[in-house]
Amino acid sequence: MSSLLAALSTPETKKKLAWGIPLALVALVTVVLLAQWYRASDAGAAFLAQYPGETALPAGAPEGFPAWLNFQHFLNAFFIVLIIRTGWLVRTTQRPAAYWTRNNKGLLRTKGEPKKISLDLWLHLSLDFLWALNGVIFIVLLFVTGQWMRLVPTSWEVIPNAWSAAIQYASLNWPHENGWVNYNSLQQLAYFLIVFVAAPLATLTGVRMSNAWPGPKAAISKVYPLPVARAIHYPVMIFFVLFVIAHVTLVLTTGALRNLNHMYASNNGDSWLGFGLFAGSLVLTVVAWILAKPAFLQPLATITGKVTRQ
Repeated sequence: MSSLLAALSTPETKKKLAWGIPLALVALVTVVLLAQWYRASDAGAAFLAQYPGETALPAGAPEGFPAWLNFQHFLNAFFIVLIIRTGWLVRTTQRPAAYWTRNNKGLLRTKGEPKKISLDLWLHLSLDFLWALNGVIFIVLLFVTGQWMRLVPTSWEVIPNAWSAAIQYASLNWPHENGWVNYNSLQQLAYFLIVFVAAPLATLTGVRMSNAWPGPKAAISKVYPLPVARAIHYPVMIFFVLFVIAHVTLVLTTGALRNLNHMYASNNGDSWLGFGLFAGSLVLTVVAWILAKPAFLQPLATITGKVTRQ
């Protein structure tokens, strides 16, 4: 957090914010007015009538969210928050508080001396591995249970319907939310991109940037250069940040209790159970955020390596 505040407090950043915030507000108001004007026009009304904002699911598509999906959603959110935090620290910290060196023995033994990395990078890579493992299990379960039909578009009509949903959101007259049965097309495309495009890209570029990748002289390193992975990895992180902001905003503004029950309690009601489970998960995430410091990480890091101050 301190590194983020330091980055935001630089004169250059302050100058960009001084211009950027008013321009963003003007752009936002302009988009809202244009969307409302289009919806009121004959062409806009006809378009929204033809494409209401969602497409029909394939026959046999499941309804609702099973408990395993709720648990994996929590793990995914937990890991993503910490991955973004540690990724930011790796990118902005000039002098790490501690370093980690892998044990060069047993199955992990390699030629030469193991590379020393910052403890922040060790945590980032460890979280990446757990997040990727959770993602693989999630995708397998999606196809085993048929839940994939809710995320994977099966008709090209998803494109105009997604545009219709975007117009409805932009006009502040939002589409009807019925995520328990079917996502609107914009949601479906967003979730599809996150699960099947952005997540694999983040994983593949993260592996390329890790110290587990072969050296620069290896043939595979020449085919997949490090600058390419770096050029992709950071924009993907920004995409995740923007998705999380939009996702959380819509969850809390389109029927918070019902949405939280969908995501955390496997029911379609308006009870406070989902909110309570969400609050508990938030507490766990905050605690993990606070404990992600060298004093608490060292005992874990020393299981697979050596921790030093320099």
